[in-house]
Amino acid sequence: MLVLSVVATAFVLVLPVELPDKTLFASLVLATRFAPLPVFVGVGTAFGLQVAIAVTAGSLLTLLPEALVSGVVAVLFVAGAFILWRSASSGPEDDADGADSREGTSFLRAAAISFGVLFAAEWGDLSQLATAGLAARYEEPLSVFLGAWAALLVVSGLAVFLGKKLADRLPVALIRRIAAGLFLVFAVFAVAETVRTLVG
Repeated sequence: MLVLSVVATAFVLVLPVELPDKTLFASLVLATRFAPLPVFVGVGTAFGLQVAIAVTAGSLLTLLPEALVSGVVAVLFVAGAFILWRSASSGPEDDADGADSREGTSFLRAAAISFGVLFAAEWGDLSQLATAGLAARYEEPLSVFLGAWAALLVVSGLAVFLGKKLADRLPVALIRRIAAGLFLVFAVFAVAETVRTLVG
């Protein structure tokens, strides 16, 4: 069953995490090398698989005792907030240099390369931690999946189709601090849930 509030929560949490992240800049660089559409298809497919893995991991957490799950979720969000706040002073992450010609590369090859680059880059990323934490907290895997995937598609779409103009105008430090604040809010809710479960 689809729960729109959970979809919106996942979207709102994942979007600011990914805007200043290597995901955006890797997508941007790929779009300078290949045509935008196959890059978007490859990147979107990679994100779909990564989100499915994160949701599955989070859902498996729900098999554990409730207090332990909410405690783990709190730790995930506190760690995410700390990492985001520390990285707010550093510049944008850029995983690739140079630009190859767009010509001579088939749609399938460009999509496959884009898939491989983003699938590898996303392992252990903050959006994966957030997605796993949300899946464990809400026990609504489909809703979390759709919200997180939609946020990642928006970020990659902006990078692929708007390109360099977007990268130059992003207030990276501010976005990272806002995302850190969101992570802390979710951590507080998870801690409160842990205490309620232990006391009750």
